[in-house]
Amino acid sequence: MHKSFDLFFVSSNNHKYHEAKNILDSFGIRLGFIKSRLEEIQSNSLCDIAMAKASYAFSQFKKPLIIEDDGLFIDSIGGFPGPYSSYVFKTIGNRGILSLLKNNRKAKFVSIITYCDKTTLQSFEGNLNGKISKSQKGKGWGYDPIFVPNNSVKTFAEINNKNELSHRYKALKKFSKWYLHK
Repeated sequence: MHKSFDLFFVSSNNHKYHEAKNILDSFGIRLGFIKSRLEEIQSNSLCDIAMAKASYAFSQFKKPLIIEDDGLFIDSIGGFPGPYSSYVFKTIGNRGILSLLKNNRKAKFVSIITYCDKTTLQSFEGNLNGKISKSQKGKGWGYDPIFVPNNSVKTFAEINNKNELSHRYKALKKFSKWYLHK
């Protein structure tokens, strides 16, 4: 029997799935999508959150899968919103983040990709340093209109090759190297 997908991406976020699919396609990994809102433990650790979500997802769907958890960490406000990025985006959004910042705008995006099957639970981390812009620029989702990667003057929302340099790309590249040689 020919499998149509190597593994599945479990998320409620279509944008994350499409980014992950495009990135993994470039490594020759076929990625299916299971749209599901996963319960999320409360933790200050993205890795702990991702591992709990992946274990739960595997217990529900019984297929090899990956999940992603990510966060925006801003230096001047103690790494906030960090693991609470999704909630903060829903409640105060980019305008709220911009209103919190003064001079130090250093930030980083962190992505954790966690793989789970019957015998393996493994996480891969990707980071991208940058800064928060002074205003929203471009048409993107999430924090993309306010995040400017180092060595760029454009926000993620304005960059055409985001999938080639993002935190998600870095984590998925690490995952792909491991997955293709396991």
